[in-house]
Amino acid sequence: MAHLRSRHRLALAVPVALSLTATLGFLPSAASAAAPADTAGATARAVEGPALAYVVNTGTDHRTIDSVRRAITRNGGTVVASYDRIGVIVVQSANPDFGARMRAVHGVRSAGATRTAPLTAAGTTDEGAVRVLSKAEAAKAARAATAGQEPLEADQWDLRAIGADRAAAVDPGSRSVTVGVIDTGVDDTHPDIAPNFSPSQSASCVSGKADTTYGAWRPADADHYHGTHVAGEIAAARNGIGVAGVAPGVKVAGITVAQPDSTSMFYPESVVCAFVFAADHGIEITNNSYYVDPWLYNCMDDPDQRAIVDAVNRAQLYAQRKGTLNVASAGNSNDDLDADALTDTSSPDDSTPGTRTVDPHECFDVPTQLPGVVTVSAVGVKGAKSSYSSYGRGVIDVAGPGGDRFQIPDTPSKNGRILSTLPNNRYGWLQGTSMASPHVAAVAALLKSAHPHATPARLQALLKAEADNPGCPAEPYDGDGDGVVDATCAGGERVNGFYGFGIVNALRAVE
Repeated sequence: MAHLRSRHRLALAVPVALSLTATLGFLPSAASAAAPADTAGATARAVEGPALAYVVNTGTDHRTIDSVRRAITRNGGTVVASYDRIGVIVVQSANPDFGARMRAVHGVRSAGATRTAPLTAAGTTDEGAVRVLSKAEAAKAARAATAGQEPLEADQWDLRAIGADRAAAVDPGSRSVTVGVIDTGVDDTHPDIAPNFSPSQSASCVSGKADTTYGAWRPADADHYHGTHVAGEIAAARNGIGVAGVAPGVKVAGITVAQPDSTSMFYPESVVCAFVFAADHGIEITNNSYYVDPWLYNCMDDPDQRAIVDAVNRAQLYAQRKGTLNVASAGNSNDDLDADALTDTSSPDDSTPGTRTVDPHECFDVPTQLPGVVTVSAVGVKGAKSSYSSYGRGVIDVAGPGGDRFQIPDTPSKNGRILSTLPNNRYGWLQGTSMASPHVAAVAALLKSAHPHATPARLQALLKAEADNPGCPAEPYDGDGDGVVDATCAGGERVNGFYGFGIVNALRAVE
């Protein structure tokens, strides 16, 4: 990727999540009265606008879906994919009135464009660009490795921080558990990933329709490294090569959703496809280190953004019902996510962004704020909240190692970021809540291995019960050490805004 956007994310307290569920449960069957009516003999007016992608959300009965499909054709749309079990239809249309016309169709709950730029040929959350491990650093780490460690494990402070190195000796995880990496693609040829990779549970969902052609899940190029780094954090094999994952005995799958160009956008139709694919292919955990583009927050009073929330929520709830636990990163803006209002200056990120004030109870970061999704904050080697990590009382569920350049470990490379796999048999450091989320997903996979019949809700409860909560810091929080208070932790020793229920513990998960 040519550039990686630092994310400004929200997460949702339980009461608001319930409110979201209720809101989506009562989406109107048609939009505003101003929308033009669609009649039996109506045809779309002459196409004049650019081709855009849309989601049309309707009921799940065949009669309604067939009727809506006919209306899509009449109004100048082409169906790309239809997920009948959740009532989501992915459409392309060059009719500038398509969204408004479809919102007036009987049986349509919501409909809207998923992007603001024309179709050509959703954003990652690492904080800063990757730094590739040098040969000298690799040699230094290898010299410091002890018996039983992987060659680069001396630089993996994050494994020791959550007891993952000791957990691997007790139970590395079950081959019957798969973590799906919904991301920029996974390089399954990497020698640390290949032993645990599951091709049959991998695909590309970039178009909004699953492509299971062999290798379709791979990153477009070496710049799309994010998903490979995440996959290594989860399940890099203990095979005497490179690094180790938190759950080196489980399987990992790649579901590509990022656009293959330099923007690496994660659009809603791709994410809908990914959740449904994961659910239908027996994936027990998904990791979601991104937000759905182009809107950082999707506001329910906007018909396009409302349709995005509806579509992705239907897909991720479908995955939950099929037994999949969805884990997501909280964001890198150091925002108090329990605030009354936040300023969004980055949306829409696929055309010309503006500045708007959003109410986090009415405007949702997707998928992080959706009900049942595990929201993860980041910590550094000292166990303190990472300087960039967003936080918020009643918002964060648990925390995991995400790295922090201001918290320096006593390791050979003295690098406070997270070391993991990169495409083309490389290794490198990244930091971000994007790195914290896969640590939590991997611990969830260990729990699923130990409790194979646990539901997603039960797994989330186990994650919280096994976590270690350091409590709010006694002194004012100054994450970057510049003498200015950067954040305020609210809550107690059991649950608080920095760590939720605590930092996940891999060793406790297997004991």
